[in-house]
Amino acid sequence: MSEERVQRRLAAILAADVVGYSRLMGADEAGTLARLKQLRRDVFDPHTEEFGGRLFKTTGDGLLIEFPSAVDAVNHAVAVQHALAAANADVSDNQQLAFRIGISLGDVIVDGDDLYGNGVNVAARMEGLAEPGGICISGNVFEHVETAVDVMFDDLGPQEVKNIALPVRSYRVHQHDHHVAPIASDHHPLAESDKPSVAILPFDNMSGDPEQEYFSDGVTEDIITALSKHRWLRVIARNSTFGYKGKALDVRQIASELGANYVVEGSVRRSGQRLRITAQLIDAASGDHLWAERYDRSLEDIFDLQDEITDTIVGSIEPELGAAERHRVERKPRTNLQAWDCYHLGMSHFYKFTAVGNVEAQRLLKRSFELDPEFGNAYAWWAYAVVLGMVYWDTEPGDALLDEALAAANQALAIDDQNAVFYMIMARTALARRDYTGSLAGNEAAVRLNPTLAVAHCAMGDALAYEGRFDESIGQFEKAIALSPNDPQMWAFLTYGALALIFKKDFETALEWTERASVIPNRQYWTLAHMAVALAHLDRPQEAAQAVARLLDENPDFSCGFAQKKLFFIKRPEQLALYLEGLRKAGVPEE
Repeated sequence: MSEERVQRRLAAILAADVVGYSRLMGADEAGTLARLKQLRRDVFDPHTEEFGGRLFKTTGDGLLIEFPSAVDAVNHAVAVQHALAAANADVSDNQQLAFRIGISLGDVIVDGDDLYGNGVNVAARMEGLAEPGGICISGNVFEHVETAVDVMFDDLGPQEVKNIALPVRSYRVHQHDHHVAPIASDHHPLAESDKPSVAILPFDNMSGDPEQEYFSDGVTEDIITALSKHRWLRVIARNSTFGYKGKALDVRQIASELGANYVVEGSVRRSGQRLRITAQLIDAASGDHLWAERYDRSLEDIFDLQDEITDTIVGSIEPELGAAERHRVERKPRTNLQAWDCYHLGMSHFYKFTAVGNVEAQRLLKRSFELDPEFGNAYAWWAYAVVLGMVYWDTEPGDALLDEALAAANQALAIDDQNAVFYMIMARTALARRDYTGSLAGNEAAVRLNPTLAVAHCAMGDALAYEGRFDESIGQFEKAIALSPNDPQMWAFLTYGALALIFKKDFETALEWTERASVIPNRQYWTLAHMAVALAHLDRPQEAAQAVARLLDENPDFSCGFAQKKLFFIKRPEQLALYLEGLRKAGVPEE
């Protein structure tokens, strides 16, 4: 007697799941269940009927729906996410129910009203790749819907997913774009969700004293507030992350529920008048630790200490996040680059601090704001790349291009006038145009908006140096160095500071700063030029000659004439004369 034949059919499967369901249930079980039932009744059920779907399984906080058509499944998902966004509009952040949706197309096994098989499994994995409020589809779904639905797509490339043998080509749906635009289109606006998201988990109080809880909570809240001022990041709200306080959960699970790309966690331990704080930054996808640090402090003024620790942690974390994003984009395929990809790929070339890298950074950053005219970061950093190209490399200094760079910086500010980085870059551009008053005003605005932004303190130090306000200038450079010890521009903090010290005629300290900068891999030839000047003014001719030899080996075109041309932004003639005198004493050729 032959076995009963397994019944199969081809189907589009939609998997939907509530983000952070365990946290929501822990906070308000009855209210969460009531809202979930209401959303199923008012949103999912009518749209499932409208698009010809069939609900075949519920899993507490999840749904599995079958569609005979991939087009119907995608249109259903888009309609549902729009309806859910509208339903959540008047609900407080800590009570909103956000869903992830994944869709696959495949062969399924029919067992009564239930379905099993690879098609169902891949849909569940696509749902896991989606962001809160987002939709992710498999490659075979994309092939059927590419030109048949009124949305745009991001190609995420092949994705390794759990319990699926081969990588699955995956696409993210831009459900807010209501016009047909196939994946190869040149126009891909930057979605808000493209910002990397960071969850700051409540720091653990390890002191054994519940009364110390206020300090660990205060540190956490201050980090959330301070990191939120770095506006290229999306920082998960306090109400969401504090729902995990005291719970022993896997960081990757928490990140998945919150839709976070990165997680910061830490602990606070007090013993007598000593305090130890640890912090670490974790890549949510891999679970890898990207950065970790320990801070030991004396407990004298606890609130000043809280401010110091917050500034130090945030100043260290933000550059690490930037580096992680640049590395992520560098690993992606180079086809169909979008605005966000072009921006971070451009920034990876920017931070190489080479002539070739600068040209490529300018190209990619300009391409980024051409792809998305509302992407302020691309305008701002293109302007900065242009200015640095003039000061260091092959971009010819000229008023017309500086006017264009200033216009780009101002366009960034028109898009977001509360962005400290944009004010800093506007100030840098103003300085290059010899608008010293505008430069100081821009830097003051940057530091006021974001006191933890190390590059703004560096820029402020630079502007103050040209005004002859040396003590204030050095204080700003020292602040930048202390805030961001792993900053990719650390060589610049030290080198620009050394120039201010040369103008102050503190040649010993200037030499010390150039020596610290000289061992940083991405530092520039100006570090050696400043070193030669300091040594010459200290009457150490042999060492000055050695520094010049190294300088000319790195930049054979360097001369006193070259330096005078590149230092076009220096305000005071006596400062430029002092610098050129040092170069000549060190043995730098005139032309």
